[in-house]
Amino acid sequence: MTTHVTATRDKWLEARLDLLAAGKDLTRRGDEVTRLRQQLPWVRVDKAYTFEGPDGPQTLADLFDSRSQLLVQHFMLAPGWEQGCANCSYMADHADGMTVHLAQRDVTFVTISPAPLAEIERFRRRMGWQFKWVSSNGTDFNYDFGVSFPPEAVAKGRIGYNYGTSPHLREELPGVSAFYKDEAGDVFHTYSTYGRGVEVMMGTYRMLDLTPKGRDEQGGRGMAWVRHHDRYAPDAAGGRKAAGHGQGSHRA
Repeated sequence: MTTHVTATRDKWLEARLDLLAAGKDLTRRGDEVTRLRQQLPWVRVDKAYTFEGPDGPQTLADLFDSRSQLLVQHFMLAPGWEQGCANCSYMADHADGMTVHLAQRDVTFVTISPAPLAEIERFRRRMGWQFKWVSSNGTDFNYDFGVSFPPEAVAKGRIGYNYGTSPHLREELPGVSAFYKDEAGDVFHTYSTYGRGVEVMMGTYRMLDLTPKGRDEQGGRGMAWVRHHDRYAPDAAGGRKAAGHGQGSHRA
């Protein structure tokens, strides 16, 4: 028997209209944050980065693929890892459906990790993803954009992440970055988001937020339920449920 508050349809509608007003206010505030984001100054990327991908070596400018805007998922897959981060994989599971629509708005989507290309390709094939994924191995790219950290910094508890000091002491953390390339071919860094900002790629969360139980992540465990999509155990309803232990939350 439910313990949740119940009401008549009229009372439900009254509460729903209050929620609608709050939701519209949130939408307007979100639009304002978007406007402020687009007014941020840009930073010219002067350092040369060369990535290894399926098409061979490419510069950061090459990754735009004839478009003027580039979105990068900083995916946690370091050299020697058996598999990529489960939470980054949860993000990436949403990518293939987006890329064709992003392309129609002059945006190229690319995933970048510091693992060698062969290790990236092995994991990408396992997961069945089609989006472009390149290796930053041997470059400073991940360090420069705040998603990789030297082991000595981690050991000392001194990593700077999400524009502050992070309690998440790991050598790799997630992020999403945006870049622009002008007609002269110059590349500019326009935006990066980290911590819970990477939820921008987690469309499943937006759907869960509509359900009665929401994300159902009580107890401070955050994303501990998330698994690679081929690692959920079958449940009694014929779907899949989480099994084993995840890699923890990336919220910061």
